[in-house]
Amino acid sequence: MFEALGAVTLFLVLATCLPLLPIGHWSVRGFDFPRLQFAAIATLLLILQAYFLSFAGIAPWLMVTATLGCLLWQLWWVLPYTPVWRKEVHSCQSQDSDNSLSILVSNVLMTNRNSKALLALIHEHNPDVVITLESDQWWQDQLDVLLTQRPHSINCPLDNLYGMHVYSRLAIENSEIRYLVEDDVPSIHGDLVLRSGNKVRVHFLHPAPPSPTENSHSTPRDAELLVVARRVAEQSIPTLITGDLNDVAWSRTTRLFRKVSGLLDPRIGRGLFNTFHADYPLVRWPLDHLFHSRHFTLNEIRPLPNIGSDHFPLYASLTFSPQQGRQQQGINADAQDKQQAQEIAAQKPVTKEDVL
Repeated sequence: MFEALGAVTLFLVLATCLPLLPIGHWSVRGFDFPRLQFAAIATLLLILQAYFLSFAGIAPWLMVTATLGCLLWQLWWVLPYTPVWRKEVHSCQSQDSDNSLSILVSNVLMTNRNSKALLALIHEHNPDVVITLESDQWWQDQLDVLLTQRPHSINCPLDNLYGMHVYSRLAIENSEIRYLVEDDVPSIHGDLVLRSGNKVRVHFLHPAPPSPTENSHSTPRDAELLVVARRVAEQSIPTLITGDLNDVAWSRTTRLFRKVSGLLDPRIGRGLFNTFHADYPLVRWPLDHLFHSRHFTLNEIRPLPNIGSDHFPLYASLTFSPQQGRQQQGINADAQDKQQAQEIAAQKPVTKEDVL
């Protein structure tokens, strides 16, 4: 039993330490994702160690100390996404329909053909804006029924898992489809006009992940996220970013993105709101995100039921309330953070001027 507990402890230490290395390969970056699962393993391992180890020598104490250290480190990343933490985004104090904004973002899974399930959710929750990812021409043909109530659309049907569509009842000005880092991976940008006339700069993103079947390294994903973050940091206008970022909320890249952009995460202090993987309850994490500037407060955010995709749709409702939002504070970037973001973005032929 000592050898078995030692082997699991060694694995846990490696899984905890590997993401600290400045290596972008998917085999390393993949350990960013299951931090909650690693915390659960560490908790169970501590119980087993306390029950089976004799603690007659130094080795058992070293094992327990290493396991406890791993547990605390994993919790440091995950606990902010639980109700025990202070909320980063305030709950809206008053309803203002003219300044409200509701969004449903869904990675539909291109091969999924259950469009009726998504349309039923859209009908039930009636969001102002619908964003679909991995949507091809077939999905566009099914979703165009939304045009009767959401006449403002941006279409980018692709059959490579990176198609994107936007359907909005609110006008979208200056809309652009950009291929910031990779020639076949689009992003959508524009200015959303609220009923009050206030404008919101929106960025809808779906960068390619580091994986054995996609990019072997995380550089394209990281570069896209951080070049958008650097552009947002230059602008003091109301801003919202959403999409499947193919990164978890608690990774170093997403944390750096939040620091540099200055955007807020409404999940902090509320919950994980896991959106992937819809088919495996024990292996889930938040891949679909929504970040916004301090101009907004939160009405609601939650994942919606499965539509046959490997992602759950994510629904959020915000209110443009800059007076109340002025009291909100995210995490700040120092000079080292800004330099790191610039260096990562510079690894690809893209600049912040390429972003709207």
